[in-house]
Formats: sequence, C-alpha cells, structure tokens
Amino acid sequence: MNYELIKVCGMREAENIRAVEALGIRLMGFIFWPKSSRYVAERPAYLPTRCKRVGVFVDEAIETVKRIADDYALDYIQLHGSESPDYIRQLKAVATPRLIKAFNIATATDLAQTAPYTGLVDYFLFDTKGPSVGGNGQQFDWSVLSAYNGDTPFLLSGGIGPDDAQRLSAFHHEKCIGIDLNSRFELAPGLKDVAALHKFLNELNR
Repeated sequence: MNYELIKVCGMREAENIRAVEALGIRLMGFIFWPKSSRYVAERPAYLPTRCKRVGVFVDEAIETVKRIADDYALDYIQLHGSESPDYIRQLKAVATPRLIKAFNIATATDLAQTAPYTGLVDYFLFDTKGPSVGGNGQQFDWSVLSAYNGDTPFLLSGGIGPDDAQRLSAFHHEKCIGIDLNSRFELAPGLKDVAALHKFLNELNR
C-alpha cells in the first residue's frame, strides 16, 4: 500500500528537524502537551518550510491552541485528548488550520467513538490505547480496523518501528492515507534517528 501522508512526530531540535524534513516527509509534528517528554517548551531555532507543521494538543484551552497555532504557523492541529465535538466546533470558529482527531484503539468497539466527529475534522488518527495519551511505543491489532467503515480518512499510529515496513506495505484499508512515526525512531525523546527513518522510508516505498 502507498501512503500519501508520512508524519514524523515529536520533533524539537533544529538540526534534527532539518535532517528529517530533507527525507521528503509530508507532515511534521510538534507536541505542545507539557506532560510529554517531547514537549516543545521553547521555539526551535528552525521550523520546517517544505513539509506541513502539525501541532499536537491534549485537552488544551482553545485560546492557547489558537495562540500557538498562530505563533508557529501551524497547518494542522492534532487533538489527542478527550476533546468533545462541541470543543472542536468552537475551535474551528477561531482557528484556521486543518484538524486531526486522535483516538486510542484496542478493540473494534473503540471505533464507535469516532462517529460523533464525522464531518468535523479532516483526518482521524488511530493510536494504541495505553497508559499515556501517546508515545507508548506499542502497537494495537491493526486487523480491528477492518470494522471501521466511516467516511473520514485516517492515519495509522502507535508503535510503528523500523521493522514494520513490510507489514505496512501489506496493510490495506481504503480510508488509510498515512502513517505516524514517533518513539520507535528515536535516539532520545524528541531526537529522531535520521538514518533509521531513511532506511525505513526506502523500504516502505519499494
């Protein structure tokens, strides 16, 4: 399967940002959740210009999301908490970036939570249900996604690592348009292994 959108998330260091951007990815994620080990506490000295910028938020005040979206010229806002459909409506009234809503998945029954968000966001992101809201480094059973018959395209996330290129190539769902890469491609939290990413992307695109 060919993935239209490759997102590398949890970026923070300027030279690392440059190097990962040069790999030709489409989306780069910056985490604005203070409890994350990849939290962007200070503006990096360099921000990407050739790929789209995604800001990741967890149950953050709308005015804070808007301020950061403006300051960082975000192209996408990713909501990774328990944000309600009403919250999203209020956010859309004041912020212009496109929206991604993340859901933590363990079984097919977890997919039901997506229904109230249909038509409100541009993409869903399916992550692994775990002790943290993200960055757990663990995969869920992708086969449960065969039960997803919604209209909203999604990105596959959750513990995707350097050895998963063949599995991803074999995975098929008509609404899956991208993948999200993070903790399993790191040398340290917020610092990506560029060589591992390069090798993985080459294998994925064979």
